[in-house]
Amino acid sequence: MNWLTNFVRPKLRALVRKAEVPDNLWVKCPACEQMIFHRDLDANHHVCQHCDHHIRLGAKGRFEMLFDDGAYQRIELPNSIIDPLKFRDRRRYTERLKEAQNRTGEPDAMVVAHGRMGGMAVVIAVLDFSFLGGSMGITVGGALLTAARLAVLQKAPLIVVPASGGARMQEGVLSLMQ
Repeated sequence: MNWLTNFVRPKLRALVRKAEVPDNLWVKCPACEQMIFHRDLDANHHVCQHCDHHIRLGAKGRFEMLFDDGAYQRIELPNSIIDPLKFRDRRRYTERLKEAQNRTGEPDAMVVAHGRMGGMAVVIAVLDFSFLGGSMGITVGGALLTAARLAVLQKAPLIVVPASGGARMQEGVLSLMQ
């Protein structure tokens, strides 16, 4: 047993060890590469205070920003055909879908919720760009139809926040009809 190795070295390492900083405290602006404290970014509605770049906002963040006090109820959307054309390029379309679902935690690119905005009942449908570039497929069309029906049923305005990369080519003409 060496006292330098067993006693002194751990004490020295503890003194010079960098403190663990959580990853979610700072956000790096993709435009100017400045570090922004997460509370400052939230207070500035996800706009960089250094260069005025609008940082991408997911569906959850968009709902929290738009609904009164961030209170909303998500709508369960109908399932649709997964791979109508059995599309395959380098990878199968079903594999790409499953990967996007696992990464985002969403079944597809559109998320629908209802709640109050300015004291008024509203239905909001948001396309999330992080799900296959927000591309529109059959499921997105069904989600938008569900949102419209709910808005008519509640006699509430329907607000759609697009963040789309266009039609989902893996679904061919079926996605173009959306």
